[in-house]
Order: sequence, then C-alpha cells, then structure tokens
Amino acid sequence: MFLSDTIAAIATGMTNSGIGIVRISGSEAFAAADLIFRPAKGNHKVSEMKSHTIHYGFIYDKEELIDEVMLVVMKAPNTYTREDTVEIQCHGGVTVVRRVLETVLKHGARPAEPGEYTKRAFLNGRIDLTQAEAVIDVINAENEYALSNSLHQLKGIVSEKIRVFRENMMDHIAYIEAALDDPEHILLDGYDEKVKESLTKMRRELKKILASADNGRVLSEGIRTVILGKPNAGKSSFLNALMREERAIVTDVEGTTRDTLEEHLLINGISLHIVDTAGIRDTEDKVEKIGVEKARNCAKDADLVIYVVDSSRELDENDEEILSMIKDKKAILLYNKCDLDAKVSEEQIKKIAQMPVVKISASRGDGIEEFEALLKEMFFEGKININDEVYLTNARQKSCITEALSSVEMVLQSIEDGMPEDFYTIDLMNAYEALGRMIGESLEDDLVDTIFRKFCMGK
Repeated sequence: MFLSDTIAAIATGMTNSGIGIVRISGSEAFAAADLIFRPAKGNHKVSEMKSHTIHYGFIYDKEELIDEVMLVVMKAPNTYTREDTVEIQCHGGVTVVRRVLETVLKHGARPAEPGEYTKRAFLNGRIDLTQAEAVIDVINAENEYALSNSLHQLKGIVSEKIRVFRENMMDHIAYIEAALDDPEHILLDGYDEKVKESLTKMRRELKKILASADNGRVLSEGIRTVILGKPNAGKSSFLNALMREERAIVTDVEGTTRDTLEEHLLINGISLHIVDTAGIRDTEDKVEKIGVEKARNCAKDADLVIYVVDSSRELDENDEEILSMIKDKKAILLYNKCDLDAKVSEEQIKKIAQMPVVKISASRGDGIEEFEALLKEMFFEGKININDEVYLTNARQKSCITEALSSVEMVLQSIEDGMPEDFYTIDLMNAYEALGRMIGESLEDDLVDTIFRKFCMGK
C-alpha cells in the first residue's frame, strides 16, 4: 500500500438518510474531482478552489448526471490525513451514494481499506497511535463517560504524558552515555540520586496510569455484573426493576430461572453488562444443575456481584456458599423483600457480610435509586473527572505501561544495589522503547495493520 495513491470511501452509514458523504484523499484527489464535478456557476477547477470551502454543483459520469451535491475542498496539510481531501455531500439514498462512489473510483481513486484514513493520519504524523485508537473508541462509545474519555485521549492527553516520560528518560540516557565516553569533562558523581528522584516520581505516575486500566475498561466496555442468590430470592424481580420492564420470568416456583439471562443497561451514564443467573442451591435436576454451575462460573469473571438475600427466609448453607464465592470480589448485598416480615435482620446481615448493604423491595421498586447511587460511588468514588485523569482503554496500552514500569523499577533497584551507571541505560532504553510502542513511535507494520483493520469503512 502506497501513501501516494488516492483512496475513496463512503464516510456515512449505508442506510437511507438526508445526506451521504463520499470522501476522497490523496495526491490525485483534486484531479479525480475535476473529472466528475461541475460547479453550478462558473467553470473553476477543484484544484484552484480555496482550501476549506464548500461549493454547490453536480456530479457527472461523463455526460450522465449522477446527483446534485455540495463539494468540500481541503488542501494538505490541514486535513485529517494531511493529504489533499475532497468530500462530496450528496443525497443520502443508498443507491445514489454508491453511484457517486463508483464514479469516483472510475476516475482515479481506489477503494479505501477499513481504517485507512486514520491510518494515513497516523503514518503522516498528524496523530499518534493512542489518538488513533481513541478514534475507534469514540465511534464505539456506549455511554457519555466512554465518549468523554475517548475525546480527551483524542486531544492527546495520554500522548503528552508519555512524551514527557520519554524525554526525561532520553535526557538521562544521553547524559550517562556522554559521561562514560568523556569522564574527564562530564562527571557522574551524585548523578544516581538525580536519576533516583526523577524515576521515583515517574514510577508513581506510571503506577497511577496502570491503576486506571480497570476504570478505562469499565468506561469503554461496561461493568460485567452478575446477580447471585438462592432460588426465589428476587434476582429476576430486581433485574426487571432495573430494566423498568418485565424482562425476566418471575414466579413463586423455585428454580424458574435455569439459564443465564444477559442484558445491557445504562445507569447514571455507566454501562452495565448484567447477567441474571439460576438460584444457587444443591439440586438433582440436571438442567437446573447446569444453570447453577454457569452461575458460579459467571461470578468468577464478574467485575461486580449483586448478592440478593431474601430477608423473609433464614440464611442457610447456600448463603454461606455464595458468601465464600464472592469474599474477594466487589459486591453489593441487596436486603430484599423488606416489605415482608423479616426472618433475618438487617443488622445480622451487615455483621455477616463484608460488603455494602442496600435495603430494597424489588417487587415494589423500593431502594433502586439507592443501589444506583452506590454503584457509581463504588466504581468512581462518586464522580468521574475525565479532564484530569488518563484512563487506559485497551490491553495493548496496558502491556506497554507494564513493561515500562518494570524497567523503571529495575533502574531504581540498580541504584539501590550500587550498580554502575551503564546498567541504568539498558533498562532506561527498554522503558523508553516500551512507551514508544504505546504511542506508535516504534511499531512493526503487521501490528499497525491489525489495529486499523478494526476500524469501520470510511474512517
């Protein structure tokens, strides 16, 4: 694939709409547009039009009128790809948009690959790799917090921090290397303390960024949530109360829920991927037994477990099993059926369970708002301040930060052990390169291709 060729694609959804956009980018974008665009007034060539202007006219395939359009002209380097770019805004019918694209492709462009516009923006130095990944996160954002986080990454918040780290590392590497080459004029006496001070601060910042990885995943993917409890504890009733509709079957018969029921919902702008499970109990029913085992497995992978307790029944060995299963997980205990006579007190529950307790009546909808407020508080201390925080949103970024942090800690350990300064530069360079891979300063072509293949067509 050559950056000098010209590409074209439909940049809007393939469905009937008011407007459809066909985007052309590359060295021959204006030449291709000149062959098919006729201004409504005058006879100006696209290449002669002022940059970042819009023009009314018509698209023709030779002498065949294709559509009435608005044509946007954007000259390099002040474009998304840093290449000459033309956008044709036509009527949004699927047939007419495809016809416009076909006409463009007949006159000097080739079809763009998925994500190729953003890939060119990256390869041409307009954005780094974290910003490129933020583009697809913006497109796929499932809630306001994910969108806000992605937009701030797109502005380069992550990149700025990483570049500062790399500059500091390279300064240390350069000074040490120079001192080792010219010890008569450049002294290393006491320099280890300077490196230690700088890297101690950097280690703290890297740990903070790494700790954000779980929050970043929650922002982008949603909280994996599992509802557990004994049969007839009110799990399905609670799910229905959250959904504000009758999604799960609710009866008085124990074991009604035999398989998992998965739903996606938004609470206070936070995405929940929530799973209602079969009641936990010993059973001889083969189908129910499979459901109970699935419930146990779901709990192992959950970000959050919602443990529903029926306050009108005594606790038993099934409750003990559930408490044992979730003792090391984030969990909320729902003290359900508080509208009935209690067989187990709220104080008794709080004493036994090492987790927050919310008093609810799932059948009446009582306590749902309190649960939603607690959920937000548990994951984000009651607020999300995207402007001041950097949230890692994917495993690739997390891996790079983890490797860099490990190398920084090795340098600090070398200083503690009194090792020679040339040992510092080896691990400093490893950290420098790991952070470089994160922002795309050093990447293999196949990894770049893999990342951009995840993008939609036309982006």
